[in-house]
Amino acid sequence: MRAIVNLSRRGVLRGIAAGSATFVLGGEFLASGRALAVPNLPTPFAPNLFVSIGIDGTVTLTAHRSDMGQGIRTGLAQLLADELEADWNRIVVTQAEGDEKYGDQYTDGSRSVVKNFQRMREFGAAARMMLEQAAAKSWGVDVSECRARNHEVVHVRREKQGEGFVEVATGRKAGFGELAPIAAELPVPRPEELKLKPRKDWRYIGKPMRQVDLDDITHGRAVYGIDVRLPGMKYASIQRCPVLLGRLVSYDASEALKVPGVERVVEIPPPKEPVEFQALGGLAVVASNTWAAMEGRKRLKIQWDPGPHAVYESSAYRKALETTATKPGKVRRVEGDVDAAFADRSLKVVEAAYWSPHFVHAPMEVPAAVADVRDDRAEVWACCQDAQALRKTAAAAIGMDAANVTAHVTLLGGAFGRKSKPDFGAEAAFVSKAVGAPVKVTWSREDDIRNGYYHAAAAQTVRAALGADGKPVAWHHRTVFPPIMSIFDQTQRLPWGWELDFGLTDLPYAIPNIRLEAGEADVHVRIGWKRSVQNIFHAFAIGSFVDELAVAAGNRDRVEYLLELIGPPRHIDLTQGGVADYFNYDGSVEIYPVDTGRLAHVVKLAAEKARWGQPLGPRRGMGIAAHRSFLTYVATVVETEVAPDGTVHIPRVVMAVDAGTVVNPDRVKAQMEGACIYALSAAFFGEITAKDGAIQQSNFHDYPVARMANAPRRIEVHLVESEAPPGGVGEPGVPPFAPALCNAIFAATGKRIRSLPIVHEDLKAI
Repeated sequence: MRAIVNLSRRGVLRGIAAGSATFVLGGEFLASGRALAVPNLPTPFAPNLFVSIGIDGTVTLTAHRSDMGQGIRTGLAQLLADELEADWNRIVVTQAEGDEKYGDQYTDGSRSVVKNFQRMREFGAAARMMLEQAAAKSWGVDVSECRARNHEVVHVRREKQGEGFVEVATGRKAGFGELAPIAAELPVPRPEELKLKPRKDWRYIGKPMRQVDLDDITHGRAVYGIDVRLPGMKYASIQRCPVLLGRLVSYDASEALKVPGVERVVEIPPPKEPVEFQALGGLAVVASNTWAAMEGRKRLKIQWDPGPHAVYESSAYRKALETTATKPGKVRRVEGDVDAAFADRSLKVVEAAYWSPHFVHAPMEVPAAVADVRDDRAEVWACCQDAQALRKTAAAAIGMDAANVTAHVTLLGGAFGRKSKPDFGAEAAFVSKAVGAPVKVTWSREDDIRNGYYHAAAAQTVRAALGADGKPVAWHHRTVFPPIMSIFDQTQRLPWGWELDFGLTDLPYAIPNIRLEAGEADVHVRIGWKRSVQNIFHAFAIGSFVDELAVAAGNRDRVEYLLELIGPPRHIDLTQGGVADYFNYDGSVEIYPVDTGRLAHVVKLAAEKARWGQPLGPRRGMGIAAHRSFLTYVATVVETEVAPDGTVHIPRVVMAVDAGTVVNPDRVKAQMEGACIYALSAAFFGEITAKDGAIQQSNFHDYPVARMANAPRRIEVHLVESEAPPGGVGEPGVPPFAPALCNAIFAATGKRIRSLPIVHEDLKAI
């Protein structure tokens, strides 16, 4: 891999004007069947490129998704390069701007490979076939005698050998660069004409390829949102109201303006409901350097009207949600007769209530954006997960047509869902327009924690009726949490069906009577999706409750009991429970069924690799949980050692992962390892609370993340070999970790944990 660069439309045009001939294959071409011809240019060119080849043989692959450490720029390149038969060392990867012509650029939901696996292969295959056709035309031979191999096309003849035929190279060959001008004149194959390589011939797909930008990252050359600088750029630090939808009453900026370097103060209007991705409003201190902007901000004197959300107080809010969870809610799925089962006095009833607080994303790189607004055009650079949303949000903030806004995406220093909401890009655009110069807006860690989007708090009640064999005859589950949809419709208090589909609707157990319900909740903060979304608290409750049932059933072996609950291999038909609109992570249920056989397999694999059942010392234990999310099946075994002072050590974590066809196994393993650490941070430390409407936490001293001392000493990730379609990998490692951890703590101490975060004081030896 030669390099990775950010490519703008103007940069490409400048290159062509300088005479660099390029053969380009873009997204629209497969639909039209022909490449677009550009008059008076050496070769065809289109801005919606995914594959381009220069006359020097350099292959440029365009990544249209954002890379936040998951390695998607590498994964997309593997798909394209493999089908193209390109030499990995002669490839350049470019980052696409935000534009609808690329299709969906929304990098969330662990869908980048799921949505682009087939698509990117087709783009690569189309280019390969055109190069082979170009060689055939050049040599005057049939295209069946031309084979693309490692960045060149070779001529072959079929010769009889024994009982069959073999292909023998004639020695005639041509490089991709030599063939590019000829290929540019040919029609692009129609989709039905494409011939994809068989799995046995894959060179890059399924291999642990090195990240394309690894050298730049490790040597400090990589550009993140916080690194962008423009000539004449100003720096802004923004004071926002600590309470959602609070408004500015008055302010005195005289002391702020005395700080050397501070140039002016810009008032940003508050958002209108629904808040969506709008800027929160407030006062922006604009200066010639970051320090001056931040120092000036400290000296602002502001009077706020906190508004209606000043009533928000965490302990009262928790009580309200927990009370709601004891009352009937809106039914999402129902099978059998739950009420009749619980009325049967011969059955043993087990009940539990679970609590999960608000979390915040807290990526290492805080939100940062640079905007340059000039008259009738604007450019924005940001560490954003959705370049198209960045473009539209920035345009709306300055009252400009989105067609006149160019959105550039940098690398993201972590994101976890936070940077899919480009409010920080809107802020930069608004302030840039006000001052008539490029402006960088960088959030502080305090801004990020106090004014972000928050993972929903959730109260859940679960009860089961056990038969004489200890297996559940009925399962009744209520969940109550403020819905994500509230940022798009402020009247929403009840989760939509798709929000319940994140880990609740598709309860995978073989239980004859099931009822799953949701209750209403007030909303006082911006609720946003966070890594694995509602799967976090649904998996926590379900995975923990299964462990509790195993105890109630006579202290059964947890693995055996979990496998009995999962039952025989089958595809769960949710329509039998009245669910006709199952979201299924935007995947077809025909292609991606809820497959209990795959879930059971990862449970067995994780238990085997963890040596489940081995003797452990005092105050040591193992816990297991398994969960399907984002079309991927994960089972996690956590081994814990709880010290007498309540400190929890984690000697080992073992994960078994069935993500279908894997593009880059190293990146999948890295994502699972990172998911463990991320989930551990939430389980041990994560809790966002509010008083008088304002978030009380501010930085890593009171909203900690896991340090090396907290991390598992060893994480093992075992991938299931599979030819199933690819599933997501960025998020599904998170949900089963917390219940497996809490189950392990119970095994070690006998202390049951039903509320996060874990309180170490409760685990002290008696």
